Amino acid sequence: MTPDLTYLVWTVALTMVQLLLLIVGATLQVPLPTLAGNRETAVDCLGWVGRAQRAHRNTLESVALFGILVLVAHVTGKANAMTALGAAVYFWARVAYAVIYVAGITWVRSLVFGVSMAALVMILLQLL
Repeated sequence: MTPDLTYLVWTVALTMVQLLLLIVGATLQVPLPTLAGNRETAVDCLGWVGRAQRAHRNTLESVALFGILVLVAHVTGKANAMTALGAAVYFWARVAYAVIYVAGITWVRSLVFGVSMAALVMILLQLL
């Protein structure tokens, strides 16, 4: 498996860990019958759980872009050292983003988000 695809798999694993953390945290704030029931509205959590919820949602929004770029690079034979570097930077920036967001560290979170977006641009440029 190429480094790009390896980082894509690890990014999926990270997304799953974020979801599990969110579920565990939500059970601390919301009664289990409410979580397990059919809700008409989303359950908004507070504190670190709310931040975990928003970080996970943000990951879901960007992982689609990452996955498409990595898979197109792989299928077209354009995966190279730069796409591998972009994939690595993206993954580690997303790890840092999740930790920083849950910890509630402002400004740095936005900077790390920018790094993850720059990593996507690194991969995109190899495809254009």
